[in-house]
Amino acid sequence: MSTPSFSNVSVDAKANVYFDGRVVSHTIRFQDGSKKTAGLIYPGEYHFGTGAPERMEIIAGSCKVILDGTTNALEVPAGEHFDVAGNSGFTITVSAGICEYVCSFLS
Repeated sequence: MSTPSFSNVSVDAKANVYFDGRVVSHTIRFQDGSKKTAGLIYPGEYHFGTGAPERMEIIAGSCKVILDGTTNALEVPAGEHFDVAGNSGFTITVSAGICEYVCSFLS
């Protein structure tokens, strides 16, 4: 699996910090106005709400995800992704190590 790389972008130096620093990301802005975030999730269980539809690509580590309105936990290893509907949410669990991700906003 190749690691995503982005050209001709700007990156917000100020981090997005959630859950007392257990989840940290940076916003990547593209010339066409779209954006992504790239970040780290440390072990734990966290719930996130969404405004726009999102695709979470796991680039290192692994996680379990339960999408709002469902009860099945999805196992998501590096190299795979999961999609979340807009105005919804998900609970993500990292059991060990660090899960690295890139989040794309699919509006």
